[in-house]
Amino acid sequence: MIRNPDQYQTMPLGVVLRRLPGVTRWATHSWKAVAVLPGAGLADWQELRREGEAVEYHAATLPLDLHGAETEAYLHGLSAEVPSIYVIMRDGEGDQPLDVLLVTASPYEAQDYTDSGEEIVEKVPMPPGLMAWVQGFVSAFHEDEVFIKRKRDKKRIDLTQDGIGDPRISSAADIYASPARQRRRVH
Repeated sequence: MIRNPDQYQTMPLGVVLRRLPGVTRWATHSWKAVAVLPGAGLADWQELRREGEAVEYHAATLPLDLHGAETEAYLHGLSAEVPSIYVIMRDGEGDQPLDVLLVTASPYEAQDYTDSGEEIVEKVPMPPGLMAWVQGFVSAFHEDEVFIKRKRDKKRIDLTQDGIGDPRISSAADIYASPARQRRRVH
């Protein structure tokens, strides 16, 4: 949820997918997100480069949205060994093999998409310029949340004992009796 509409920025981000020959007879090709292009124009599976059987496509351009309420997640992503953008894809329903659904800088949001198993989530290293843009956003809008320790309430719960006063228990000695012992007495 956006706390303040001013705490929102967006940038178009192109997604580059690489197609390689499959390694089994059941998979003719394998696909991998290999790069993002900050500030890219619109694209619809435009071929960028071909090296032998490997082909790279500018598959789609999607907005990378940064929200002021998510700065903790962006900070976590930036502090990773390799800061990354997460590309969320799904098997294609039309002419294309994959549908690119979303790009995000939040590892928390990316993890949510891995739960269903329907989406494909790939990490792509952030280019230095994009990393600086996300870091600038975090620096401008991140507010550390103050930890507030819960205080114990004053209610005393140790004054009553479970089982005492229960009409199903015939004598006080039966409160602490083991169930096996009670069965022997009943027979």
